[in-house]
Amino acid sequence: MDWGSLHAILGGVNKHSTSIGKIWLTVLFVFRIMILVVAAQEVWGDEQADFTCNTQQPGCKNVCYDHFFPVSHVRLWALQLIFVSTPALLVAMHVAYRRHEKKKKFERGDKSCEYKDIEEIKQQRFHIEGPLWWTYTTSILFRLIFEAAFMYVFYYLYTGYHMPRLLKCSAWPCPNVVDCFVSRPTEKTIFTIFMIAVSGICILLNLAEFSYLLPVKLVRFN
Repeated sequence: MDWGSLHAILGGVNKHSTSIGKIWLTVLFVFRIMILVVAAQEVWGDEQADFTCNTQQPGCKNVCYDHFFPVSHVRLWALQLIFVSTPALLVAMHVAYRRHEKKKKFERGDKSCEYKDIEEIKQQRFHIEGPLWWTYTTSILFRLIFEAAFMYVFYYLYTGYHMPRLLKCSAWPCPNVVDCFVSRPTEKTIFTIFMIAVSGICILLNLAEFSYLLPVKLVRFN
């Protein structure tokens, strides 16, 4: 996946974010995407090939692996990051629409347009108010929902965040209860806990940003 393109899109949104939103984006890229790309993929590697069971029964190893790990951790993290980042595209589209409207006014020679040239319109930072406030806060709510949902999915699929060393499997076509072993379980547990902890930090940042924006809107209503 081209994470650089995602960074370029979100970097444009970052210009119009609050200070907490800028911190969230930094945490997202430094402690999640970079860790996922640089380290996590190396730790997991070809995890199915490294998953061993004390039987030579054809198909038993594949069935046991699928039973205990229905979705790869790395792929699930990548999917989580895509879902968490997508709401920011709502803000990007809203800002692009606002810029397009201002460009049309400038090109028509509208006297209410205070800009000297198109480049000034491109560089303008929009304040989070009016319709943009609704778009921005909606994106935060979606980020919170996706973060919480994926944390629950992780816990549900893997019955916790601890990577076991030994797994006992009796699924067909295994001839009996067989012992299966996960490669580098301690290392994988550390990475899993780290990624879950960073996800929790992102949830707290989103809550803090929402709590910061809500009183601002209430004051303006009053």
